[in-house]
Amino acid sequence: MAYDTILVFPDHFKAHLLPDKLHTLNVSFLVPDMRREYGGCAANIAYGLQLLGDCGIAMATAGDDFAPYRQRMITQGLIVEHIKVVEGTFTAQAFITTDLDDNQITAFHPGAMQFAHLNKVEDAGAKVALGIVAPDGRQAMIEHAAQFEAASIPFIFDPGQGMPMFGAEDLKTFIRQARWVAVNDYEWGMLQQKTGLSIEQVAAQVEALIVTQGAKGSMIYTQGRALSIPIAKTKAVVDPTGCGDAYRAGVIHGILRGLDWETIGRIASLMGAIKIESRGPQNHRFTQADFDERFRDNFG
Repeated sequence: MAYDTILVFPDHFKAHLLPDKLHTLNVSFLVPDMRREYGGCAANIAYGLQLLGDCGIAMATAGDDFAPYRQRMITQGLIVEHIKVVEGTFTAQAFITTDLDDNQITAFHPGAMQFAHLNKVEDAGAKVALGIVAPDGRQAMIEHAAQFEAASIPFIFDPGQGMPMFGAEDLKTFIRQARWVAVNDYEWGMLQQKTGLSIEQVAAQVEALIVTQGAKGSMIYTQGRALSIPIAKTKAVVDPTGCGDAYRAGVIHGILRGLDWETIGRIASLMGAIKIESRGPQNHRFTQADFDERFRDNFG
């Protein structure tokens, strides 16, 4: 769970930074445009699953400031029972300042996320069909992966921004425990560099290795095949924040229904395209009829 505070600087950072003074950096930017978005991988993915008609349970930690987010989720019909409030902390927060060149300066406060290991997979009940270990506190990611494995619940390993927290042996253990691995192309480069494993070696250990490539689409490596998944057409490119989580919701939706990987990839691709048309990670909406029509228009 996270709050994203987006600040827009109506100028260029480079015009206010002196190259010979970077070692004593002391700058202030006037940011008249500010908005707060509701984010965090757990809620983003649960939101996407709900749009697709599935029930996703967000398991995470939040701080004393969680009340408005909690109420928003309840209003949307999302399950909040497994979001633990850690007293004396803030909900994880990202403060992102963007200039006119789309350069960004980001400060991230993990807050309650550091206590995510207080949640246990078994607390979600016996009806959980599939899990995802997405970016979270380091200890939580390790423990939750082990708990999924112990409970024989198949899960996706999605290290995301948490990749730098893990060494080669940690990552190899995650891959061994997981049934699927999902990364973007940059994260794949880091994973490969840290572990020394090739695409073929990782794909041989899981049912599918999914590598998203932004505007180039995505690749799914499964059963000795390399499937190239095209992007879906967008009405407008507004904000990429949360596109990866929307894509993962599409992947989970397809797995739950036993669809083939070509179809799963295309559903996920369309989810990412729909998300990018709206600001923030949880402001896009569609009906099943709208989604089906756009799927046919894009993929036949």
